[in-house]
Amino acid sequence: MKNEHRTASGLAEIAAEAGVSVSTVSRALAGNTVISSATRARISEIAARHGFQINQAARSLRLRRAHAIGLVLPLGHERGQHLSDPFFNAMMGFLADAVVAREHDLLLSRIIPLDDGWLDRLIGAGRVDGVIIIGQSDQGEVLDRIAERYRPLVVWGAYDKAHVHCTVGSNNIVGGRMAAEHLIKSGCRRLTFLGNPSAPELGQRWVGVQAACQEAGIGAPQLFPVHLTIDEAYTMISDCLSAPILPDGIVAGSDVVAMAAIRAFAERGLRVPSDVAVVGYDDVALAAHTVPPLTTIRQPIEQGASLLVDLLFRRIAGEDTASVVLPPELVVRGTTRG
Repeated sequence: MKNEHRTASGLAEIAAEAGVSVSTVSRALAGNTVISSATRARISEIAARHGFQINQAARSLRLRRAHAIGLVLPLGHERGQHLSDPFFNAMMGFLADAVVAREHDLLLSRIIPLDDGWLDRLIGAGRVDGVIIIGQSDQGEVLDRIAERYRPLVVWGAYDKAHVHCTVGSNNIVGGRMAAEHLIKSGCRRLTFLGNPSAPELGQRWVGVQAACQEAGIGAPQLFPVHLTIDEAYTMISDCLSAPILPDGIVAGSDVVAMAAIRAFAERGLRVPSDVAVVGYDDVALAAHTVPPLTTIRQPIEQGASLLVDLLFRRIAGEDTASVVLPPELVVRGTTRG
């Protein structure tokens, strides 16, 4: 009761000095755009002089809003993957900018799912108004189950018409096909895909690579399900180079894997692209600075982040939204011929 009395008294003092009603002061300090920006600025200045602040925690409790968005990276299939991965860094940066612009906080969680209740617990804690998931990993069934009853949920990942959850992502089948077709056009005939197809996005890229090879009438591509962390990928790729017949074209599941491959090839004495050509996936900032610069499939990460946030806030407002599939783009640099 004491806190409520001081709050009411403080609002009344500010209202008297500003020459407005107490309700106008309350709405202005809450950022309500019904109040003109000039009036809001004047009231905020008076409030600051009085040392008065809205109790945001109490306000959120009354409104049943947390004013925070959960950003979750579930690591079911790649438990060693780090938040320092260049793709996640870029995506998180764009998402943070877009969420903060909506006057919400971003709560980041890296989760290794030990059971099917990890997302139930996150949502049930009441700390967030909605959730953005980066990558389905092997948690598609969990995401669909939650999406049936919890609307403010969007996922960056692979689109599947059978999904219940709303996704934003690039067309991974087309991207994989584009990468393989570029290598085939440049003369490569022994293609290898480096990536774990148990993850939906990489699985779709692998489908695209196989389709391109089949349509070109060349041999079926090899699959090495390497991990996406750079050190593990490097070790696994080095082991693969003991095979008697080496690939002349590589489609990597990510730019990080492509970078690991380039290092492994160099240490084996193989030249890129004259001995083996390499195409990455994502077009992270470092891709243009490898030696040689990396040819890759660009995902529109900034556009994707903007769409994720827009769709999430529309769903928070009660709107239903459809999934969005974005077009990938081939970016030709120095790791491929022609």
